[in-house]
Amino acid sequence: MLFRNYGAQSMVRPLRDVLIKRPGPAFGAAFENPAHGFLHEVDLNRAQREHDDFRALLESLGVTVHMLEAETASPDLVYAYDPMLITDRGVIPLRSGKPNRVGEELPMEEWANSAGIPTLGRIEAPGTVDGGDTFWLTPEIFCIGRSLRTNRSGAEQLAHIVGGRVEMFDVPYGNGPDECLHLLSVISPVAEDAAAVYQPKMPSALWELLMDMGIRMIPIPDEEFETQGCNLLTIRPGVVAMVEGNPGTRAALEEAGIEVHSFSGREICINGSGGPTCLTRPVLRG
Repeated sequence: MLFRNYGAQSMVRPLRDVLIKRPGPAFGAAFENPAHGFLHEVDLNRAQREHDDFRALLESLGVTVHMLEAETASPDLVYAYDPMLITDRGVIPLRSGKPNRVGEELPMEEWANSAGIPTLGRIEAPGTVDGGDTFWLTPEIFCIGRSLRTNRSGAEQLAHIVGGRVEMFDVPYGNGPDECLHLLSVISPVAEDAAAVYQPKMPSALWELLMDMGIRMIPIPDEEFETQGCNLLTIRPGVVAMVEGNPGTRAALEEAGIEVHSFSGREICINGSGGPTCLTRPVLRG
């Protein structure tokens, strides 16, 4: 088998390398602009401590962590999952449906290219795609959610670039454009045969696909949906990282045989509405 240093066409295969972005001045000022959608004024020192602890957790679990040093005007660059996708054939810069996030893909692509990852294709206007509306159900099945952040043009462009089997789902309107409901807001694969799900907002066709494939669904309590209970980062099959303060979710995962590692994320996760998957762009899994 040839050595490779990139390729992450899975949500559950062992996470080898990951790219993250530490909160900086833009994140600290996020609450000043209501369009960013933060819940309260940011405590930047705490956010940085939480992020440092998250990095340490990843490293303690055997993950090689790469840091994106760029700082842009967008506080959301900390949520590194959204601006680009890394496939086994190269990087795909995306084009966010959230106006302030357009352009975040540029420093992400620059980092990837400097690491020897070629650009496979890119999303062009009028298409929009947020990474949070994409995931690999298996290495051969790529899922795209059409949402308020990912439109038809963007979804079709991305499906063409990725190729192979692509499943598309209509994400519910939810609470509208002021709040972000991504496809990954309602599902987190945690093993080859299991996924944590928030069923009330799942696309029915996704539920049907999981049933057809025999994937166990671990339900997330209603009261823990807003606190990122359904946003889990799988380190390897059956081992996940999650935000503290979701005891019902943790209990359900552990009852299903999942090993759980938690970290404090009041500022970096709950305030900005992005969990541990959002904080990471997997570079290499396998």
